[in-house]
Amino acid sequence: MLTKRIIACLDVDAGRVVKGTQFLDLRDAGDPAELAAAYSKAGADEIVLLDITATHEKRTTLLETVRRSARELFVPFTVGGGVRTLQDAGAIFDAGADKISVNSAAIADPSLITCIGHRFGSQAVIVAIDAKHNGTGFEAWTSGGRVPTGKGAVQWAKEAEDRGAGEILLTSMDRDGTGEGFDCDLTRAVARSVRIPVIASGGAGGAQHFVEVFREGAADAALAASIFHFSLKSISELKEQLLAAGIPVRLPC
Repeated sequence: MLTKRIIACLDVDAGRVVKGTQFLDLRDAGDPAELAAAYSKAGADEIVLLDITATHEKRTTLLETVRRSARELFVPFTVGGGVRTLQDAGAIFDAGADKISVNSAAIADPSLITCIGHRFGSQAVIVAIDAKHNGTGFEAWTSGGRVPTGKGAVQWAKEAEDRGAGEILLTSMDRDGTGEGFDCDLTRAVARSVRIPVIASGGAGGAQHFVEVFREGAADAALAASIFHFSLKSISELKEQLLAAGIPVRLPC
């Protein structure tokens, strides 16, 4: 059985890691390079760094922050935020990223997924979907959760896979930062609609939430931020609890 991945997320604003609730009320959590190194040593299977205001501010990703963080890592490193062109992606790879996460620009021009995949390989292209329940289903939002698209999250995930995405990073805006648990209905709906791995994000508050999203949500990986930033749970302790619950994970050496 394939092991489930635990991913630590660094939401970066103005060069600092921040975290809020439902994409609002941000508070400082530390230096991205220092946190990346700490989470890698603690047993995170991957690190994701998202420049959360790059798209809204119409600028490219903070490359020096990416370089400083990449120098500290020996696990796969994904970077997103402000990636609009193949050239933007190339610059981020040159700065040390292993994978690129695209969101708003991919919805505006889905061919971007294919272009990056052809140049760097589909395994290096993650399509991030920020989804919110709209009363009848789940809708994809862009610009850091500021702009509704009218596009269904499940349908968009299918199209992203068809365009060449290697993974889906699926964030529940309704659960983000709440600690109330992952949205297993959303995660399961997307995971069952695609063949590529789905990373669940938004709402982690304890080990049981990870167990639930792996069992009930059919997630391949689970990403968290607040639960790690503010010392609610160590990654190694979390993995021990997942193993005890029968969830296969890789323990740190």
